Parts: sequence; C-alpha cells; structure tokens
Amino acid sequence: MTQFLQQLINGLSIGSVYALMAVGYSLVYSIMKFSNFAHGGVIMFGAYFGYFFLTKYNLPFALAFLFAALCTAIVAVIIERTAYKPLRDRKAPFLYFIICAMGASIFMENIIIAIPSIGPTFRTYPPVLDKTPFTLGSISIGRLDALMFVISAICLLLLVYLIDHTKIGKAIQATSYNIKASALMGINTDFIIIAIFALGGFFAGIAGVLFGMKYTVYPQIGVITNKSFIAAVFGGLGSLPGAVIGSVLLGIIETFTSGYISSQYRDLIAFVLLIGVLVVKPSGLMGKTTEDKA
Repeated sequence: MTQFLQQLINGLSIGSVYALMAVGYSLVYSIMKFSNFAHGGVIMFGAYFGYFFLTKYNLPFALAFLFAALCTAIVAVIIERTAYKPLRDRKAPFLYFIICAMGASIFMENIIIAIPSIGPTFRTYPPVLDKTPFTLGSISIGRLDALMFVISAICLLLLVYLIDHTKIGKAIQATSYNIKASALMGINTDFIIIAIFALGGFFAGIAGVLFGMKYTVYPQIGVITNKSFIAAVFGGLGSLPGAVIGSVLLGIIETFTSGYISSQYRDLIAFVLLIGVLVVKPSGLMGKTTEDKA
C-alpha cells in the first residue's frame, strides 16, 4: 500500500506539469484546429530563461520564475506573428501550419545549439529548495514534487477562472466555437489568437522551469512535449478539462509502469496509449468529434 501511494503521489506531480504543457496545445487547437508542435521549443526556452535568470543574473527564484514565464509568452507570440499569421492571412491549408510548427521547433532547438555561450551542454539548476523530503508516515514527498503540484494546480485553477469568468475568457470560448461568427459579432479574433498563444507560452515557461529544476536543461528538453501531446489527445484536443485529466492519468500510468514493471516501458506505454485512443476513440475522453485531428 505504501508503494502504491508513493507512486500515486509521484504520478500526480509529473501529471500536473504535463497538464501545464497540454493546455497550451488545447488552447491553440480549440481555435486554430492544428497542433502547435513548436510548443516544445517554447518550453525549452523557458527552461533556459529560468536557468540564466538564476545563475547569470542572480535573481531570486520567484522573480526568475516569473520572468521566464513572461519571456516564453513573448516568444510564443513572436512565433505566431512571424510563422502562423502569414499562413492565416493566405488561408493556407492546416498541413502548412503543422509543417511550419515543426520547422519552428527545429529552428529554436538549433539556434540554442549554435549560440557559443550556450551550445549543447547539459546544465543543472542551482539548489533552490531543501532536498529533505516531507514525510507522511512511511510516504516520502519531495519538496520539488510538492512545489510542482502546487504551482501547476494554482495555474490551472487561474486559467479555469479566466476562461469561465472574464470577458476575454468568454471571447476565447466564442472564438473556439466559431471563429468566423465571432468576428462578425465584433470580437477581435486576431487579438484572441495572440492571447491564447501568450497564455500557452506563459504556461510553457512555467513547465520548462519546473522540468529544468527536476531534471537538467539541454536543447532537446522540448521533446517532453510528446508526452503532453499524448495527454492532450487522450483527454481530447480542444478540451481544457480533457487536457488536465489526460495529463494526470498519463503521469499516473507512467509512474505505475516504472514502479511495478520497468522504467524501460514507460515511454512505450505512453505511445501505445496514444495509438489505442486514436483507434478506439479519436476524439479522446472529453473532446468533440472533428474531421481533422491534426
């Protein structure tokens, strides 16, 4: 029973960070109907921003954390303005958006490698938290794992409030339902698209810092978004509650696989889950059936 609870806690921790990444996918997909594969590059930038704000500029952790998230929000908006907006203006097919997103992701990864002062070197965050874990009986909870869960939960609750109880949130809901009708009703859909990219980028920056703290920082760290994409598909692309539920379930499934079977099967189980969902229920747990699941 102790091992079960320990793995459950670990799964909730990692799943909550997956959720921060997955909501970025879902926000973009809900309005633009394509999967933003450049999201991984934004997360990678967040990990590096947090690292350099802490080490090079010696900022307090809270400020470094906030500045990293704000910087990645700006990066996400720049990607939308330079890469996706010209395609939207030309009414390009959605396949072009996917190809452009993959190109943007590769570009961001390689630009980091090409910068002499950064390069492909693995970097480790300086100690921020005491490594002594919390203990509840025989259960051990790492301080970083607790921080990851708490920060993710707060961010997701704030996002839910923003979407359900603010004017811009209502505009996002309307635009996701029908972007053309929303524009005819006076909603500035171009601004709404900027807003969802900024929100997705902000959460990507938070996730990047948390992952960088837990593991290491390197140019390919954005590949972790493959897991968040699986979680978004599992929960239902375009559905924020689905993205959160899918992420938490994926985190729990992965940790139980590592704890009870083998860590070698962790990634295998995730991709088997993706294939299974696409075959059995392509819309995911809470998503709507659409023609494209790009």
